[in-house]
Amino acid sequence: MSFAATTESVHVRAPGKINVYLGVGGRHDDGYHALATVFQAVSLYEDVIARHADDFSITVTGVDDPDTVPLDDRNLAMRAAKLLATAAEYDGGVALEIRKSVPVAGGMGGGSADAAAALVACDALWGTGFTPARLHELAARLGADVPFALHGGTAVGTGRGDQLNPALARGRFDWVLVTSDQGLSTPVVYGRLDALREADGALADDPPLSLDVPIPVLQALRSGDPELLAESIYNDLQEAALHERPELETTILRGIHAGALQGIVSGSGPTVALLCASPEAAQHVQAGLLEHGLDSLHVHGPVAGARIIA
Repeated sequence: MSFAATTESVHVRAPGKINVYLGVGGRHDDGYHALATVFQAVSLYEDVIARHADDFSITVTGVDDPDTVPLDDRNLAMRAAKLLATAAEYDGGVALEIRKSVPVAGGMGGGSADAAAALVACDALWGTGFTPARLHELAARLGADVPFALHGGTAVGTGRGDQLNPALARGRFDWVLVTSDQGLSTPVVYGRLDALREADGALADDPPLSLDVPIPVLQALRSGDPELLAESIYNDLQEAALHERPELETTILRGIHAGALQGIVSGSGPTVALLCASPEAAQHVQAGLLEHGLDSLHVHGPVAGARIIA
């Protein structure tokens, strides 16, 4: 394997995601929950630029509060770069520049997109030549959402969400996203879900330790019909997220009132994703939300995963 410097920098773009469906099963002994989810990559991107360096460092732009993004080994992109270096027996470093657009702690996998982009960027920068399968293996060691950010499109995730199978999604789905200045901690939301289930008297095997995505969700995606998909989108974490942030329910209702087909909390929140019938309908929903002082973003999916930008 050659580590000859063939380029000064590599720019990689990776998408954020929406969980079109998210079923959360029981918690395993390792602390992780069984998941059955459908990811859809959407046109809101993280950009990572990797440059040669003797050591490992990160700079971040695009966030209002720099303290919300760690610049050490707590950052998934830093861990991704070091993991690849160890796997490739590369003894140099990298300077990573992260340009963020996906909300921090917003339930859209922005940190996972950074990690996926870092893997692709460092692999190209260092000339390690790892196969996509090998990069996927490393991505799975970093977190459940990282492998999907590598591949993009629409996919079914099982296990911890890292066991991926592509899902056929015809056409284009338009979403309006309402983000929040204040993030939500994923561990806190999962902890709240466990507490709510315990309070309801859930048995050890209820919810189950393994799950499947319901057939109607996959049929709706194959049809390319947003109205059909609106009948199937679901998030097991939504009740827990709304318990932490009750105002998110008002946002969903306002979006539906403005013309959205349906709305859900994305992942662990607090981003609200509103499914719309068309690009024109999405613009109408945005205008309605603005009347309530809510800024929003219009995105579409599915889009490709982490890719090198020429």
